[in-house]
Amino acid sequence: MFRHLLCPIDGSPLSCGAVDKAVALAREIGAELTFFYAKSDPGSLLHGESELSRVMDPEGYAARAEAHARSILSEALAAAEGVRCQAIAVSAGEPYEAIIATAEQKCCDLIVMASHGYRGVKGLLLGSQTQKVLLHSKLPVLVYR
Repeated sequence: MFRHLLCPIDGSPLSCGAVDKAVALAREIGAELTFFYAKSDPGSLLHGESELSRVMDPEGYAARAEAHARSILSEALAAAEGVRCQAIAVSAGEPYEAIIATAEQKCCDLIVMASHGYRGVKGLLLGSQTQKVLLHSKLPVLVYR
């Protein structure tokens, strides 16, 4: 059925749950698994980092973003022991676009991801990368909540 799964992650507890589900599914069906992390675009803020810090030390900011991505992906790879998998980090202004592009480039046939489930005003203001993937992807998407 599915041969190659893409699991976008962001390091949140909900995302860690999606890792567990994706690993279990890949193991059960014998699929390859690719973990994906969208690194903060240099024009955005890294997890609350101040604008001043980003502007004053762009190289340091980029190095911290890279280290953060490596840490999150390493944890996912460790959780997937025994499953054929790889990890990719991509700089992205719009994570949903990078998720879809990576899934297509890697010939994935299913995207497995978490949804934070923001609703109401918070959902409108923050938007949802999961909703955007669901709206724009031509591939099937399995959402974990």
